[in-house]
Amino acid sequence: MKLARGSAVWVSTPLIMAAMLAILGIWYASALAFIGSIFLIFFHRDPDRFPLGEGMISPADGRIVLALPRRIAIFMSPFDVHVNRSPMDGAVLATEYKKGKHAPAFLGRAGENQRNLIEMETKDGNIDLCQMTGALVRRILCYVHPGDLVVRGERIGMIRFGSRVEVTIPLGYELFVKKGDRVRAGESIIAVKVS
Repeated sequence: MKLARGSAVWVSTPLIMAAMLAILGIWYASALAFIGSIFLIFFHRDPDRFPLGEGMISPADGRIVLALPRRIAIFMSPFDVHVNRSPMDGAVLATEYKKGKHAPAFLGRAGENQRNLIEMETKDGNIDLCQMTGALVRRILCYVHPGDLVVRGERIGMIRFGSRVEVTIPLGYELFVKKGDRVRAGESIIAVKVS
């Protein structure tokens, strides 16, 4: 199983603890550490994905919690893949990290949470992609920098342990999803070009 960038410490620490506790004969604690490591391996998985058609693809796995004509928000539970992907081909214009609150990512007020904004220029107009933390751990990783060229579906970052991604929809595109739909990063079509 392929793991996300920068996940080695997160995965190896509980495995080492489980082994040390087993050597000491503390089997109950060793079993708990081993179960924790299995969850962390599952959480940090990074499967290969391929778009299922033409159009703007989802930047995140999860459930659509907001679907407006020009913006959608996706809530990622701890059981979703947390690697984020570029929804379109384009150039990264800017990235901006902002401190903020730590409300649960599925709530509407999560818009005030800690965030990382990625501004992109595409052939169909500029888009903003915002990675937001939730109430747990609150760690955002951004793999791209201003000036980078990205392709549709390319890995651009990760958010750890429950989070939210919002993305704007360019003019001339129509939503292909609705609130409550489940989507997969780099695979599910979220908007299609109509003009």
